[in-house]
Amino acid sequence: MTPRPDARALIGRVLDAHSWKSWDEPPVDRASPGSEYAEELAAARARTGYDESVITGEGTLDGRRVAVVACEFSFLAGSIGVAAAERLTRAVERATAEGLPLLAAPASGGTRMQEGALAFTQMVKITAAVAAHRAAGLPYVVYLRHPTTGGVFASWGSLGHVTAAEPGALIGFLGPRVFEALHGYPFPKGVQVSENLFAHGLVDAVVSAEDAREIAIRALAVLCAPRSLVRELSESRLSESRGNPDRGPEPEEADVPVEAWEAITRSRRDDRPGVRSLLKLGASDVTPLNGTGTGESDPGLLLALARFGTAPAVVLGQDRRRQRADGALGPAGLRVARRGMRLASELGLPLVTVIDTAGAALSKAAEEGGLAAEIARSLADLVMLDAPTVCLLLGEGAGGGALALLPADRVVCAQHGWLSPLPPEGASAIVYRTVDFAPEIARSQGVRAADLKRDGIVDRIVPERPDAAYEPAAFCRRVAETLEYEIMDLLGRPPGERLAARFARYRSLGS
Repeated sequence: MTPRPDARALIGRVLDAHSWKSWDEPPVDRASPGSEYAEELAAARARTGYDESVITGEGTLDGRRVAVVACEFSFLAGSIGVAAAERLTRAVERATAEGLPLLAAPASGGTRMQEGALAFTQMVKITAAVAAHRAAGLPYVVYLRHPTTGGVFASWGSLGHVTAAEPGALIGFLGPRVFEALHGYPFPKGVQVSENLFAHGLVDAVVSAEDAREIAIRALAVLCAPRSLVRELSESRLSESRGNPDRGPEPEEADVPVEAWEAITRSRRDDRPGVRSLLKLGASDVTPLNGTGTGESDPGLLLALARFGTAPAVVLGQDRRRQRADGALGPAGLRVARRGMRLASELGLPLVTVIDTAGAALSKAAEEGGLAAEIARSLADLVMLDAPTVCLLLGEGAGGGALALLPADRVVCAQHGWLSPLPPEGASAIVYRTVDFAPEIARSQGVRAADLKRDGIVDRIVPERPDAAYEPAAFCRRVAETLEYEIMDLLGRPPGERLAARFARYRSLGS
């Protein structure tokens, strides 16, 4: 088994070569001279070559300046006392003052027991500094290492915008040795392990130090994308493309309406590209995120960071294929989506929602899990979101599961996308007590892209030639270019103007 890297080795693997600069000053010890604790500190320094359990500083990551805080477990089990907490807090505050993204690599048993309650409450100080860093709109990326437990995991170790974990690492609130000593029997195996946290939506990835570097590079390419410069670059590209007859200053639109039932039938094809195909074929710097961060996940809802051309975005996408295989979209999926909304709001990133669902879950678990309330909260969050928002109706758009991701500044629809209160078969059953009239119901309800645009629900229709299933790569590139164009246009508008226009848009529907 490959030895786990210590703090300095980890930094060397993650940052660009020879870019590390320490910010550390000699710690002020709280141990009384000659005390047993003073002897422990001296022995730890002699044995490890570290002067405290935390090191801080800066370096570059793929050329980008970043701040770093990392624990060293070999120094008194990486425990956090007053001196270590002060070093950590000053580093976070400096990163905030200098506008730097912050990378954190905890590996700690938690509070330093030799310093008691005063050390315990230092977690509040560190958390406050991290919260201020996030409130400043700066990215915070965490890499949980073996082991991370106690107050460290329950404070700054669990606040990342993006969180990865070391393979096989022990990660949990109460250390297993303490649990067994208190209760007289061992903690269940396999619970406090990185891979189990990933399975429960608590971390975004389980990766080695080398792969953590690549994840951080991709994530920061989106999280740190300069919004104003991105718009200028995009406008320059659009200007250069005006001489190309295949692409003018605006994305082309479908001009031939498709019958509603034909669109619905085509949207249900197994080989139709979904949100994962869109990201694979039309986006770059894609970083999948996993779960709510609070113990839930839903395979039918994809959350990721990505770039469409030069445009950065948080992407919330309904994965139709996963919903068919693993179960319809449930309340946990909408809570994953709301995590993405908060991420977009906090970092000022554009949000792209992708609708492609046959409908939300109809089950006892969904009802008791608060599905209706989560739909309502998603609607409210999207309507009030202060970030630019674009919705893509990629395919099926049935029921409240689709409506939950609809409110946006701009709504783009694939030529065979559609939106309906129920699948047409369900609506037919209500009106006629049979599913046989589904095509007629679909036609009368105005569910197809052309009808949605006529009624002001959709702004732009992306053509399919003649069906996305026949041209997946070209279709996904066409959609990605349209998303880039819409995002860039929104980034050029003042936030207050965007929000007022969004309110006006939905207030006027049907008027």
